[in-house]
Amino acid sequence: MFVDEVVIKVRAGDGGNGCTAFRREKFIPFGGPSGGDGGTGGDVVIEGSHDVNNLNDYKFKPHWNAGNGENGRSKDQYGAGGRPAVLKVPLGTVVTNEATGEAVGEVTEIGQRLVLCKGGSGGWGNIHFKSSVNRTPRRANPGIPGEHGVYRLVLKSMADVGLVGYPNAGKSSLTNHITSARPKMAAYPFTTLQPQVGVVEFPSLYERFTLADVPGLIEGANEDRGLGHRFLRHIERCTLLLLIIDMAGVDGRDPREDYTHLLQELKLYDPELLKKPRLVAANKMDLPEAATKLALFRRKHKVDVMEISCLGDAGLEELKLELLHRVRHGGQSARPQPAKTPTVAVKRPAAKKPAAKKPAPKKAASKASAVRPVARKKVAAKAAAPRPATARKTARP
Repeated sequence: MFVDEVVIKVRAGDGGNGCTAFRREKFIPFGGPSGGDGGTGGDVVIEGSHDVNNLNDYKFKPHWNAGNGENGRSKDQYGAGGRPAVLKVPLGTVVTNEATGEAVGEVTEIGQRLVLCKGGSGGWGNIHFKSSVNRTPRRANPGIPGEHGVYRLVLKSMADVGLVGYPNAGKSSLTNHITSARPKMAAYPFTTLQPQVGVVEFPSLYERFTLADVPGLIEGANEDRGLGHRFLRHIERCTLLLLIIDMAGVDGRDPREDYTHLLQELKLYDPELLKKPRLVAANKMDLPEAATKLALFRRKHKVDVMEISCLGDAGLEELKLELLHRVRHGGQSARPQPAKTPTVAVKRPAAKKPAAKKPAPKKAASKASAVRPVARKKVAAKAAAPRPATARKTARP
């Protein structure tokens, strides 16, 4: 039985009471107080483990209590702490407080611990109340009760690839062929009733990734038709979605409509699922009518498609390598993409305009014309004025 959601009621241990005692030893007439403290109550802890794969242990045992702390004793002896209650859960378990709806945390690693309820502290013994004015205190504190609450555990499988498809599309067959998981498969129409997580290994490459096979998804699953779509929580953390399509349409369905309905159901559950990288595996390509329907499928949906046949193991090795590459590179394809021919903008010749008449070149102005009129008048007046007679110098004898 596979259980992925439970509600548990937990209570931490109470702290032990403090002790009131006095020393009664020979040759020590004034021994004084000797009562020890009570022990601390045990905690309720959630711990991630690889030994469990579902929450079946808490379906039929929803109540869990931690041990109480031991009371303090005489002769300065402190009480022992209570035994904690450690609940082993699979990785991907989300814990929420049922009363407040607040998320407590999520277990994603082996050995990771979340404290749900803290144990109560132990009470003080009378050794803590001794003073200069009170040499014989007869006071001790009681232990503090531990915390308690109701919590909901929801398992969301942590896989690299999520396998989604219609019933009888070949999901279980593909999981059996490429992983170590062994879900039920048969020659008649049926669907997987519980999620399966398998490991795809590459011994020569020292690589591996996990594949989550969820029950078949049908149109109207959001309205609780079939098994509903609650199990889609197990593919929320997947890096890549693998949609397997019955390309031959054995059950009378159209592969193009199947792909459209699958995307619609994923969107109705969580629109974020459509943002994940996805790849289509065209199954049952060994049948004669599959090739024609594949051509029609590619004409309508522009998505990466890989042709496989679980009956004859055709294309499975190529699919495994493609999935490994996409998981390691965030969904990018390993196959070479066709080079896009660059689009060159063709420039049309512009219409010729009639040639405009060029203006006549201006003649260069002469130096005389370049002179200002005022300056020209001064030069003319100076030239017309008579020169004054100058006395000649006669040579002396």
